[in-house]
Amino acid sequence: MPSSKKGPRGFFRDVKLEMKHVTWPKPREATRLTGVVLGVCALVTIMLTVFSLVVEVLLKLLVTGGK
Repeated sequence: MPSSKKGPRGFFRDVKLEMKHVTWPKPREATRLTGVVLGVCALVTIMLTVFSLVVEVLLKLLVTGGK
């Protein structure tokens, strides 16, 4: 556990050391995973939009009494 007594300089030195231990994805894999994330975001957006429209219609029917 890093000590809080190291100060900002020690913090950034620790960050630099930790970043060297990270296994970074290859550019092709990063591009593919970015596509997956964007696809999931689009899907969730569509699902929430449809849900919102259904709730809106149901609430209008409830408030107006089906007229």
